[in-house]
Amino acid sequence: MKKNLAPDEVWAPDACTLPTVERPLRVAEFDALFAGTVRAVRRPARERLLLELAFGPDNAATAAELAARESGCCSFFTFVLTIAGGGLALEVAVPPERVEVLDALAGRAGRPA
Repeated sequence: MKKNLAPDEVWAPDACTLPTVERPLRVAEFDALFAGTVRAVRRPARERLLLELAFGPDNAATAAELAARESGCCSFFTFVLTIAGGGLALEVAVPPERVEVLDALAGRAGRPA
């Protein structure tokens, strides 16, 4: 396991198959999603992150599309998008050996817009 990594190194571990030149663009996409939709960030477990998002079909579509593309290059992620009772939530889970990636994601999601 890597220690003391820069935020971008943690964000894209060795297991990531996204070409290096595309990684800053993906980070910017997540930052845009977080800035525009995240209402609350919770960490119910070390390997799980729950993002409460602003409800709306466009936000759901953006979150789903981004999660699907991220799963394609970082297959260790599990994303669950829940739409229920007028709420929208994105749960992100990782295996224990990838928790530092989830830490970095949580840090980015929790930044003030």
